[in-house]
Amino acid sequence: MDTHRAHVKVTGRVQGVGFRAACRDHARAAKVNGWVKNMPDGSVEAVFEGSQAGVQRMISWCYSGPINAHVEHVTSNWEEPTNKEYSFDILW
Repeated sequence: MDTHRAHVKVTGRVQGVGFRAACRDHARAAKVNGWVKNMPDGSVEAVFEGSQAGVQRMISWCYSGPINAHVEHVTSNWEEPTNKEYSFDILW
């Protein structure tokens, strides 16, 4: 399997709405490794690493997020995979 990696930033009402927990659950279901964390500016950042289909699925999910989120903008950048992500975690 070819491994792909994307670094994503999501802005809008994405903190305090369960975004990170929902992201973790969706990533695990998509068999994607990486992490998600709240940023000081109110955005959420995430790294997704896995199959191209799994990573693309997670990027697409970020455009809506969980039910209480209001996503305004999603930026995604493809990066070289590190193959150092072994699970999907919420970072603090």
